Amino acid sequence: MTDPFPFIQRSMRHSVRSLDALLTAIFLPISIMLMFVYVFGGAIDGSGRYVDYVVPGIIVLCVGFGSAGTATAVALDMTTGVVDRFRTLPISSAAVLTGHVAASVARNTVSTLLVLAVALLAGFRPVADLTNWLAAAALLLVLMAAISWLGACFGLLARSVEAATAATFVAAFAPYLSSAFVPVNTMPGGLQWVADNQPVTPIADTLRALMLDTPIGNEWMLAVAWCAAGIVLGRAGAAYLFRRR
Repeated sequence: MTDPFPFIQRSMRHSVRSLDALLTAIFLPISIMLMFVYVFGGAIDGSGRYVDYVVPGIIVLCVGFGSAGTATAVALDMTTGVVDRFRTLPISSAAVLTGHVAASVARNTVSTLLVLAVALLAGFRPVADLTNWLAAAALLLVLMAAISWLGACFGLLARSVEAATAATFVAAFAPYLSSAFVPVNTMPGGLQWVADNQPVTPIADTLRALMLDTPIGNEWMLAVAWCAAGIVLGRAGAAYLFRRR
């Protein structure tokens, strides 16, 4: 049970040392949020409250982009040969990947809090009570875990660190085809179908409903189901691929 702890510490040290990657994971979502609020916000919503709509979507983008970085970290371990040394140790084979995922969740929790702090300065005014905040935090944590495990799978499949970075592109691009930035009903018919049937839309809608205390409907069940599926598939796939390689 204690095997992953040294690997969590190792991954956290790597995160601190990779200052450029850490700053990118933090400042890219902040830059996108400020751009949408102050550059596009007036054209999208003339009431001036577009910030309340877009911030939950930006938080999902932040979580996805940061958690997908697990793919790069895992690919780096697999290509440098350090995993061969780990295999000679009397430890659980899952400890290496668990360390990467746990460190990713911790790292992205900090970056999400920073994005939320900047959003409050930009005028975001959530009205959630304590129960809704706890539910939103739980949803974000399982989302971080799901994307981190899927990122670990991608990192094991990639044959180079450069190829593994494609996972961050997918995570950063997916929210644009969802309700994260604009309502789905404003999109053309084909894009509406894509937005309605991908995981980011129910997750962003659920987070928005929790933070703004609006009716949540059945969206939360879809959001939890997508996250649970990501954790199960990512964990099982990562274990299989790790043994294969």
